[in-house]
Amino acid sequence: MEHQPLWTRNFTILTLGTVVSMLGNAISGFALSLLILDYTGSTLLYAIFMVVYNLPKIIMPSIAGPYLDRFSRTKAVWTLDYLSAALYLVIFFLLRGGLFNYALLLGLCIVIGTIDSVYLVAYDSLYPMLISEGNYAKAYSISSMIYPLSALMVPIASWCYEHVGLTPLFLFNAATFAIAATFETQIRVKETQVSTTKEPYSLSRYKDDFRQGIAYLKQEKGLLVITAYFVVSMMVGNGSGTLILPYFKSQESLGVMTYTWVMGCSVLGRLVGGAVHYKFRYPTARKFAIALFVYIVSALIDASYLFAPVMLMMLLQFVSGLICVTSYNIRISSTQNYVPNEMRGRFNGTFQMLTTAGAILGQLLAGALGDVLPIRPVIVCLNAFSIVAAVLIIYRGRRHVAPIYNVDI
Repeated sequence: MEHQPLWTRNFTILTLGTVVSMLGNAISGFALSLLILDYTGSTLLYAIFMVVYNLPKIIMPSIAGPYLDRFSRTKAVWTLDYLSAALYLVIFFLLRGGLFNYALLLGLCIVIGTIDSVYLVAYDSLYPMLISEGNYAKAYSISSMIYPLSALMVPIASWCYEHVGLTPLFLFNAATFAIAATFETQIRVKETQVSTTKEPYSLSRYKDDFRQGIAYLKQEKGLLVITAYFVVSMMVGNGSGTLILPYFKSQESLGVMTYTWVMGCSVLGRLVGGAVHYKFRYPTARKFAIALFVYIVSALIDASYLFAPVMLMMLLQFVSGLICVTSYNIRISSTQNYVPNEMRGRFNGTFQMLTTAGAILGQLLAGALGDVLPIRPVIVCLNAFSIVAAVLIIYRGRRHVAPIYNVDI
């Protein structure tokens, strides 16, 4: 079958807008993390900051899902990007005026987290609608490279933090979100999920849509297994991630710049992996086996690399990035292809809600343990739990998951 072109007008606009906004977000996000660590000097308060940002993601995705299955996802995407631009402009003026304090920043993080959580559901539900038939795997290979590309800005953020200061970075971030939103207003797509009835969208209809979304996930055992595993995976990944920067900062032989280079190798691996996915299609019948292999091996790498010399750390992170983007592509392209368009908002909202709850649990647990125990053994234990989950959840549920993963898209 001859595939249609991937780079349509709509797909190109959304991709360019996403790249621009992610570049700004990567810079300010990393610098803000450093500011919080310097200001508090506590891994627990640093973890609380991360938790507060993610807290709305427990509630808002599931609330937003039914609405995004009835109304325009395109309008939601560009409206939220304009709101983000305004908020980062507010933070710029606050920092410029010397009004920074921990409590105020926690409050702003709740607002930003709310916007980001709804945006993610809207974006994830809109994205498949802009992909031409037969190009799911290739499109998500592009998507998988956007975040690593933006993460290449982290060394720049580190340099700016030390030499220029934090404040100008938020002005840059506000500009990038405004530019991205302007791009996204030009998207023209027929949104078949939009309700055509003139009857107002009442609370009772919302409740019915919400219940249908929960019922759908319950009856789809493959999606349920995938979601359950990724709750654990996000708990482990975010828990470990919370401790990595504090660990590097605490070691005189390492430091922040070494952290940026080691993590940069993971980014490079993701870029290479995404490029491979763009050019090469993995054997359809082997996708499930490949994903399971990646889940286990990546956990082994994350458990062990902090015990290695720096050069070996960099190599292991490159390999981790290379293989993790493979499992990401298999999972997201397969599930978004499998879920009907009229249910995507509710599925994506529920998935984001549950996995974020796991992520927050991991951040709190790791932050508390990191203040009283050596960091590396904590990370080892977390990743051992992830391996057990891959076997007990994904492998045991292979009869339900394999038909979703092993599809030629």
